[in-house]
Amino acid sequence: MGPRILITGATGFIGGRVAATATSSTASATTSATGVVSASAEPAHVRLLARRPPPPRPAAAGEQRGPETETVLGDLRDPDSLRRACEGIDVLIHCASAIGGDAELAHAVNDEGTRSLIDAAVRAGVTRIVALSTASVHGRGPFRAAAPGTLPLAPGSATSRTRAAGERYVMDSGGTVLRPHLVYGTGDRQVMPGLVRLLAALPGPLDGGASLHSLIDVDSLARVLLGAALSPATDPGPYYVDHPEPVPVAELLAAAEDLLTRTPARAGTPRGPAVDVATARGLLAELPFARHHLDMLATDHWFADDRPWRELGCDPGPGFAGGFAAHVAWYRDLLDRS
Repeated sequence: MGPRILITGATGFIGGRVAATATSSTASATTSATGVVSASAEPAHVRLLARRPPPPRPAAAGEQRGPETETVLGDLRDPDSLRRACEGIDVLIHCASAIGGDAELAHAVNDEGTRSLIDAAVRAGVTRIVALSTASVHGRGPFRAAAPGTLPLAPGSATSRTRAAGERYVMDSGGTVLRPHLVYGTGDRQVMPGLVRLLAALPGPLDGGASLHSLIDVDSLARVLLGAALSPATDPGPYYVDHPEPVPVAELLAAAEDLLTRTPARAGTPRGPAVDVATARGLLAELPFARHHLDMLATDHWFADDRPWRELGCDPGPGFAGGFAAHVAWYRDLLDRS
């Protein structure tokens, strides 16, 4: 019998993909083929913690019945619900977080909520804890081929500060923290849509210079979260989880520019000449979100950690050029409706 898994944030962008991967009947075959876990580690039961019931997932043609699954309603701000959710669980995958400008909510969810969750998991006898965090706990770069253990924590926002605090509870319990940089794919309403908003505020394409950035698609990240939770090779402490090949900023911006120019409002409208970062800062001085993106784009944010792919045996996917193509239709539909 396989382990009983609890996944938090099961209706969110990343947590939803982890839940779909864990509950799919093909999960054990996929992970075995890529060496993530042996067939004996197939989950026997998956419990999803959510603040609201997730939408029903239609079965694919020919899909076999997957692991037993249940959804329990709860909130990181409600310790009693967390204690109930952790009862009888072997493995915790913590993906829930509050992201945005509300410092009070971020503290309640990412800091205090994570502490309550980890306390509940430890008391329930959970044997493996894996939590999703972010490389932004290190603040702004430049980071070039940064290896694990080489960077101090220097979070620059309420979200990052409280997620760094939440990390400490996980690692103090002997758990594992995964830190991606930029995550893209179906369901992303921040990374690529944010870049498109930035470009839409400029008269022409952005010349971002020559910086390099770590990215990972949401499906690969979901697989490595599940792999880290189930693999006997997973170590306690932090991992960076990004595709091994960093993405030149020009490639990232070209993908966002293509999305922008294909929106109904922009289709057929010519763009002006390219704008460099210094000029863009002046043009966007009154837009805080744009300044944040510009500062990130202008410097290297490349994190190098091959352990998820070498030691856990996970598949990093095809890289940005191939991986992004699979999500273009979803992004176009999102932008057409916005």
